[in-house]
Amino acid sequence: MRPRTKALVAAGLAGLAAWFISAPRPLSPAAWPALEGAVARGESVFNIGGCASCHMEKGAKGAARLLLGGGQAFATPFGTFYAPNISPSPEGIAGWRTYDLANALLRGVSPQGAHYYPAFPYGSFTRISLQDIADLKAFLDTLPPVARANTPHDLTFPFNIRRSIGIWKLLFLSDKPVVLTDEARGQYLVEGLGHCGECHTPRNALGGLDRSRWLAGAPNPEGKGRIPNLTPAGPLANWSVEDIAYYLETGFTPEYDTAGSTMVEVVENLSRATPEDRLAIARYLKALPPLPNAPNP
Repeated sequence: MRPRTKALVAAGLAGLAAWFISAPRPLSPAAWPALEGAVARGESVFNIGGCASCHMEKGAKGAARLLLGGGQAFATPFGTFYAPNISPSPEGIAGWRTYDLANALLRGVSPQGAHYYPAFPYGSFTRISLQDIADLKAFLDTLPPVARANTPHDLTFPFNIRRSIGIWKLLFLSDKPVVLTDEARGQYLVEGLGHCGECHTPRNALGGLDRSRWLAGAPNPEGKGRIPNLTPAGPLANWSVEDIAYYLETGFTPEYDTAGSTMVEVVENLSRATPEDRLAIARYLKALPPLPNAPNP
């Protein structure tokens, strides 16, 4: 076989291998349990998960926060992502089963079997419990339908090749705990449902979270300033557990300052959580290993 032919064969085999290993891997339908969702519990999951913050109209208040027609733009180094419609409308998630929602949250796979881009933070949501997903689905089904078509993402090459996300998942998608701690509920809320690491942890060149600097701060995706370090070596060093929990409820710091930027939305969501959950988050943060502020890239 000639060298050029060998090279072509090798390239073809490599391409086939890459195509195979990058395939979406949904949950097994046969293994999916029959779970009944509870609307009240689902509302709590919805709030802690911050679903409205991305999927409502930017700046929406009151009842308008529950109109989840999507459309918000999120600029990144890879291009601009647009939040999809997740209201129970034909343009949104009408007709989705709980199994479909679980695939989206746990595996980053659409009902059509395609990869979702990790701008949708399933890298954290993959830790959400099946019962919380069933509860969330029950709540989403009660919300007003919004007739709004999804805006296609505007991405640069090669990031517009959706199949390549399968390789990204092999590298970075894991449901394992990031930090071992005795605060199980706080860990679940911070590392999973609350997806705090998506903003407070720096990323590598491929957009994966640098877990060696977990919650040590990161550049602000809005382009101004930095997202703060949440470990005990950061600004929360002198805050008590109660100080952190109060901040998550009210947005007021022990220094009588107030939350700003996107943290305003986080407080809006967590103010609806139970006091016990806010305390659990605070205990988890105080139990983290102290890390210096992550340097600018």
